[in-house]
Amino acid sequence: MSDVIHASAAPRAVGRYPHARRVGDLLFLSGIGPRDPASNGIPGNVHDADGRLIAYDIAAQTHAVFANVRAVLDASGARWEDLVDVTVYLTDMARDFPTYNAIWAEYFPDADTAPCRTTLGITALPTPIAIELKCVAALSGAGR
Repeated sequence: MSDVIHASAAPRAVGRYPHARRVGDLLFLSGIGPRDPASNGIPGNVHDADGRLIAYDIAAQTHAVFANVRAVLDASGARWEDLVDVTVYLTDMARDFPTYNAIWAEYFPDADTAPCRTTLGITALPTPIAIELKCVAALSGAGR
């Protein structure tokens, strides 16, 4: 059996899937991007007069995606420290990895307690975002 989690403080899903699903002591988060939960806007995106994306701010998007992951963890009764595995998707690895990696170190300053991580460079994501995270958390203890 599993529990489905829909987090009201996270951006709504862009398809027919939950924010997370708990199976036993594991919590699987769907891919989470940096969209603003209130406005559905994408932090740091700059558009021209015709609405085409012309620039983005990977730092703003990285902070926003971490906040959205935290919102789903909170709604699930989990903590940031419960993360055990994170897959990161970047649309421009060469340009964005150094900034993203520095921000990761702010959120996970101790490599020994940080979750495992895989970072992939991909050509596109379903919406005009530059980063998405896929996370797994391990839950344990009374009351969880």
